[in-house]
Amino acid sequence: MNSQTFLLQLLGILVASRIFAEFAVRLKFPSVIGELLAGVMLGPSLLGWIEPAQTFRLLAEIGIILLLFEVGLETDVMQLVRAGAKSFAVAMSGFILPFMLGFVLCFWAFELKLIVSLFVAGTITATSIGITLRVLSDLKRQHGHEAQVILGAAVIDDILGILLLALLYEFSVSGNINFTESGKVLLFVVLFFAMAPAAAKLMSAIIQHFDSASDLPGLIPTSIVSLVLFFAWLAHAIGAPELLGGFAAGLALSRRFFLPFGLAMHNNPAFNEMVAKQMLPIINLFTPIFFVVVGLSLNLRQVDWNSPFVYIFAGSLFLVAVAGKIAGPLFLREPAHVRWAVGISMVPRGEVGLIFAELGRVNGILVDNVYAATIIVIALTTILPPFLLRTIYTRYGDRFGETG
Repeated sequence: MNSQTFLLQLLGILVASRIFAEFAVRLKFPSVIGELLAGVMLGPSLLGWIEPAQTFRLLAEIGIILLLFEVGLETDVMQLVRAGAKSFAVAMSGFILPFMLGFVLCFWAFELKLIVSLFVAGTITATSIGITLRVLSDLKRQHGHEAQVILGAAVIDDILGILLLALLYEFSVSGNINFTESGKVLLFVVLFFAMAPAAAKLMSAIIQHFDSASDLPGLIPTSIVSLVLFFAWLAHAIGAPELLGGFAAGLALSRRFFLPFGLAMHNNPAFNEMVAKQMLPIINLFTPIFFVVVGLSLNLRQVDWNSPFVYIFAGSLFLVAVAGKIAGPLFLREPAHVRWAVGISMVPRGEVGLIFAELGRVNGILVDNVYAATIIVIALTTILPPFLLRTIYTRYGDRFGETG
């Protein structure tokens, strides 16, 4: 892609995302719906003007990392800890149930090959944390009790998804699974998440010191973006999703973060406020690119719309994908509207599901109508949940205020 084409297409992405988001908000829908539809319209599914090129995927990656930084920045750490047991239960049920149901459906009901069944089942275990959290933010529920359960579950789900993807890829290449290596990756991820916020907190103190001594504007956004990108790189280096690095950095700068073991490092509310204020324009610039690129990646032209198998398989897989995510939260000791909100929030597959599907396609595992049906399921589970969440919060909004 030459520079002229890149600039023109980036212009199209930014303008279309804003226009579609404005329309979505005016129609009382979450803005993320507009941004996803902008990508579907511009991409190969409809107009075919923009391909999800690697350059845009990299910009989208920065967008999701910064979005998770913002989420971490606004997170109440103690509330997140209190939701830990519920988050773990939601994450594990939302990981195990879809995988088992998906595998049974593919392997026994549709008699697909073992490796194909494993990849399809893996695809529907994923949860797109970015889409869920953006919807909650649009609905002004990002600080609610149920949001902390969802956030914790989505983080755990993302870690499990990465481990599953590594296992499936190794199995597709060698025919064997090395649990020792996967265990090491899990250990590194846990250690990173335990230590990274404390390290980022200490580094932010250095940034704060230099900001007070500097006469040049712009030191805070430059330094904070550098800090976020460094922790994203570090997360990837140990085998964790990059977005968890952004979340850890944001968590460290949260107004309610504290260092372990009673170490003296008090929050400076004025500095935290400056970080949030100066980072917001950068986050608002990059985040829509991520959701547009998710829409660009949904190539619905690859679907054979005349094939009965596509409709039957996609319909069955969609039911399994939704039921597997919703079933676990229904057993939480919470009011019914909270259980439904948590369950529906875990349904979106988004970019995580697309990564699984694309890896399967590239390696010749998901082909023809199986791949097409999987793309349909990813599209439906990505676009429908924001509508359902909006309906639940509109109908039971006052009751959510009493929760937690």
